[in-house]
Amino acid sequence: MRTRTRFPHPVTVHDDIAIPMPDGTRLSARLWRPEGTDDPVPLILEHLPYRKRDGTIARDSLTHPWFAGHGYACLRVDMRGNGDSDGLMADEYTETELQDACDVIAWARAQDWCTGDCGMMGISWGGFNALQVAARRPPGLKAIVTLCSSADRFADDIHYKGGCLLGENLGWATTMLGYSARPPDPAVVGDRWRAMWLNRLEHQPFHLSDWLAHQRRDAYWRHGSVCEDWGAIKAAVLAIGGWHDGYRNTVAKLVENLDAPARGIVGPWNHKYPHIAEPGPTIGFLQEALRWWDHWLKGRDTGVDRDPAMRLWLMDSVPPARHLTHRPGRWIAEADWPAPGIAPRTLHLTDAGLAAAPAPLSARVASPADCGAAAGEFFPFAYGPELPDAQNADDARSACFDAPPAAAETDIVGAPRIALTVSSDRPQGQIAVRLCDVFPDGTSALITHGVLNLAHRASHAAPEPLPPGDPVAVELDLDQIAYRLPAGHRLRVAISTACWPFLWPAPEAATLTLHAGHVAIPIRPTATGDEWAFEPAEGAPPWPAETLRAPAFTRETSQDLATGETRLAITHDAGAMRDAGHGLATSSITRERWTIRPDDPLSATAEMQIEKEMSRGDWAVRTRGTTRLTADATDFHLSARLRTYEGERLIFDKSFDGTIPRDNL
Repeated sequence: MRTRTRFPHPVTVHDDIAIPMPDGTRLSARLWRPEGTDDPVPLILEHLPYRKRDGTIARDSLTHPWFAGHGYACLRVDMRGNGDSDGLMADEYTETELQDACDVIAWARAQDWCTGDCGMMGISWGGFNALQVAARRPPGLKAIVTLCSSADRFADDIHYKGGCLLGENLGWATTMLGYSARPPDPAVVGDRWRAMWLNRLEHQPFHLSDWLAHQRRDAYWRHGSVCEDWGAIKAAVLAIGGWHDGYRNTVAKLVENLDAPARGIVGPWNHKYPHIAEPGPTIGFLQEALRWWDHWLKGRDTGVDRDPAMRLWLMDSVPPARHLTHRPGRWIAEADWPAPGIAPRTLHLTDAGLAAAPAPLSARVASPADCGAAAGEFFPFAYGPELPDAQNADDARSACFDAPPAAAETDIVGAPRIALTVSSDRPQGQIAVRLCDVFPDGTSALITHGVLNLAHRASHAAPEPLPPGDPVAVELDLDQIAYRLPAGHRLRVAISTACWPFLWPAPEAATLTLHAGHVAIPIRPTATGDEWAFEPAEGAPPWPAETLRAPAFTRETSQDLATGETRLAITHDAGAMRDAGHGLATSSITRERWTIRPDDPLSATAEMQIEKEMSRGDWAVRTRGTTRLTADATDFHLSARLRTYEGERLIFDKSFDGTIPRDNL
């Protein structure tokens, strides 16, 4: 990424702007404004819980001064209960959070530096609430840029997928325990920092309790799911995602369903902004977003209304690896979405493999509980060994159906859909379907996958147990993808009954019998080269900081040969940094341990620890959260402990324990 130092406008940054909410709560924000103009400018808002002073400061330094230098006021707000803002945060995407964002927009529009025209942007949490705030249509909000987000909080979030419980559910609850338990910076809020901190700690929730209490798609998840009313969004939406991110379906859904102007971009990226993401290539995201803002907030004809509906990185086949810095391919463009030139190619599951015509099928699958180790992380973001590995070991524990070698290059673009007739010997079970690229040497690489809790086969809102022994029809979409299968490679459909630790296992080891099935593969006419080009990635000067400890990421697997228990240990050391300006030093380490015995899904155990430190001079604080999740046949058992220290003195110690009944899960 190239660094830009000269802009149309010099930039002034205000590190702590107090924004009063109607209930008296003070939100803290950073504000970047262009100099050299007496005219008001439009607003770009990012509203997050991730601590502007230390949590997102590195990426903020690259992004917001760049937009400000091009004539925008950029406001980066700490949500209430986080960072240097007052108040408390109870959960994700609460009514209070969304109303606060609307009130921040109203406050900004009343300032003499604002034209009254506003945009909202963000990745992940910020991408979620940008969509949700847009659905509320606050006055002045004319456009948003949403990245790595979801339109359906039950079907496409970090908690559940296909009605199955994602293992990352515990990981995210642990992360938020560590994020939200930290104090504000005394250099910003003064002597009241300790009282604010203790108030946060006393009210700190363990979010997993709420998320596990809602195991079906009920009102809890419908709140904030903009798919409930696509027509509510009137602001123009630029949606961006990555093929190596967990939220890869949202872009296509938004572009297909919104009545408002909508455009989509999906690259090969992980859970990062596209100018700093891996695998590359990166793009000039800031320039692309500026085109969006200039058109919708300044009324300039930048051509974004004539851009293709979808621009997608069509990935080449590469040998699978846990970490990739670059993914070769090319940019393709579709004027409309769904694209009329993309047509399904139907392949039937048969006892002889994938075939063009139906034929007998009587396959059985009963995967061991530790099948799924090669699946990769739900959303890779640490620039480490988080991507899917070779699928061969999991294929050996699955029912596999291979097609003949491809006669020519084949471009798969869209969401493959599989239909099956299955019977189960148990009333509960799950199914994981992987579409794989089998190399001539036998290496199996993941193209895309989909999962389904079979009790959710007809409805996520009203699950029903399976009738043991009776064939039932199920259908599920695999995740969106753009992938080129080379000539001579074979497509493989691999079906398993477990995907650990990506999914929490079903309570019983079910055996499924496959009676019939077919998969519809979306095929696009073969691209002959790049159909679009983006400007190269650039950003404002990087965050001036001193590295005190370099980041590190380890992933280790082992097995107890006596019991068969498999163990996965992950350590993500985010490193330690000291801000060169205000002097705050911060560090973070997360440790995970996942264990299971292949013959017993009820042996599944997940344990995590997160530790965060903040210091300046003689002042130092530390938070440590530990969490654990297990389950028996009827209940989930969860526990957490939060301890905080001022210096070496323990000042807070709180435990959370709970038992939550399994609901067809």
